[in-house]
Amino acid sequence: MDEATKTFLGLIGGIGLLLYGMNIAGEGLQQAAGTRLRHMLSTLTRNRIYGAALGAVATALMQSSSATSVLLVGLVGAGLLSLGRTLGILLGADIGATISVQLISFDIFEWAPLLVAVGVALILVSKGKAYSFAGRAILGFGLVFFGMGLMTEASGSWANNELFRDLIGNLSASPLILFVLGLVVTAIIQSSAGTIGIAIALAANQLIDLESALPIILGANIGTSATALIASAGGPLEARRVAVAHALFKIAGVALVFPAMGPFADLIQLAGGSAIRQIANAHTLFNVALAVVFLPLTGQFAWVIRKLLPDRAAESAAAGARFLDPVTLSSPPLAIGQATREILRMADLVQEMLRDWLVVLAENDGHLAEQISERDDDVDRLQSDVRSFLTRISETRLSGEMSEKQIGLLYVTHDLENIGDVIDKNLLELALKKIHGRHMFSEKGWSEIQEYHERVERALETAISAFATGDVELANNVIREKEELSDREREMRRAHIARLNTGRAESLDSSDIHLDVLTNLKRVNTYSTNLAYVVKGEL
Repeated sequence: MDEATKTFLGLIGGIGLLLYGMNIAGEGLQQAAGTRLRHMLSTLTRNRIYGAALGAVATALMQSSSATSVLLVGLVGAGLLSLGRTLGILLGADIGATISVQLISFDIFEWAPLLVAVGVALILVSKGKAYSFAGRAILGFGLVFFGMGLMTEASGSWANNELFRDLIGNLSASPLILFVLGLVVTAIIQSSAGTIGIAIALAANQLIDLESALPIILGANIGTSATALIASAGGPLEARRVAVAHALFKIAGVALVFPAMGPFADLIQLAGGSAIRQIANAHTLFNVALAVVFLPLTGQFAWVIRKLLPDRAAESAAAGARFLDPVTLSSPPLAIGQATREILRMADLVQEMLRDWLVVLAENDGHLAEQISERDDDVDRLQSDVRSFLTRISETRLSGEMSEKQIGLLYVTHDLENIGDVIDKNLLELALKKIHGRHMFSEKGWSEIQEYHERVERALETAISAFATGDVELANNVIREKEELSDREREMRRAHIARLNTGRAESLDSSDIHLDVLTNLKRVNTYSTNLAYVVKGEL
């Protein structure tokens, strides 16, 4: 094997080890943090500065600002974070991403074998998950340092190559080309740390200096936003707004620094240190400055993003699911959150159908009957989308708790769809039969239907509230109410038959419709009670 081939293989092997190591380290740290990280991001970020700090910590754990931005895309898509609160986290995430570059800029490559050995030992001998996750993180960092060592060694053989030195010299005279290279490479490998790691390896062999590295750093900072843009494509509007915001932050920062790279380099060099340390410091200072400048302006920035990506007035249930983002399937808690949000849209539609059905019955409104039937089509479409999404979650590794939630949501979507079908195919048909046959209820019979409908509607509303909040006491109220409603339905049947026996004309005219209405309202209540059992975990 000739020297050029060895050098090339050493470089790409080093890049591969660095990226894989960062991935393993990030996974280990994320698993150690568990769902607490997602919980903190979604609930503890009301203060901008605190949100930025939390974003920095989250990215330091995940070893990737791209991973944090993708996680935020999922949280916003699930409705757990607003756009305004997300922007501060994004700025902090970009600071946290510089920590990995700072680590690889120190000359600690000789410790890589020890880190790998310790990490593997913890994974093999530990019985607890915490030690195993820690082992993965340590192993990952060991591979990162191994990768940097390989890259530095490989690029060292180019130091004496006159042709390569001339190429680097020509590129150094073209900052725009270096900027584009940094952007493209980062977008491909999805890691700004990997791109800047290449620059550090070249600087370690005096092939480039800080001035040549700065355009690469700026390009890498924009390139790192490509992952979230790709992840959000075709996803919910809120998720796309987050991805675009991340890209615009970077673009705005680069637009400010690129024309002033000379003074910026002078500022970095005031702190001294080798070219390697200066490259890492430039990356950190750029992102810190970005946060300082834009953190007070997150509200205005959110306004700009909403103007660029406005709400779509026509976006409704007819367009299918709005909040299901495939990128969250790798994170079951986020995916479950999005499915829950979509199910609540189904629930709203079903409640509207049940409420408006009584209007059709009372006012003989055929046009409203058509609208209710269309809403049932929307419910069917949402049920299909949610069911498909939940089934895809099962393809990932689910904990026992997540598996129960997934099964429970499948039951809920089925029951809501059943309620919609009862309203559309049974209750609505009875209302149309009344309209077309010009049937009338007796005054007492109509009063009983109104009363029973009101109680069934209230039970459905309570069941949905219990589902939305996880309130077991509300669920128990629905279950207790079922028996009372069954008793009341039997009383109303006997009362109606008693009126028939008296020969009331209205009762005779509408008898079949009256009894079938009570039967189907009772069926609606049965499905509502099923929702309550899901809340209690009694599937």
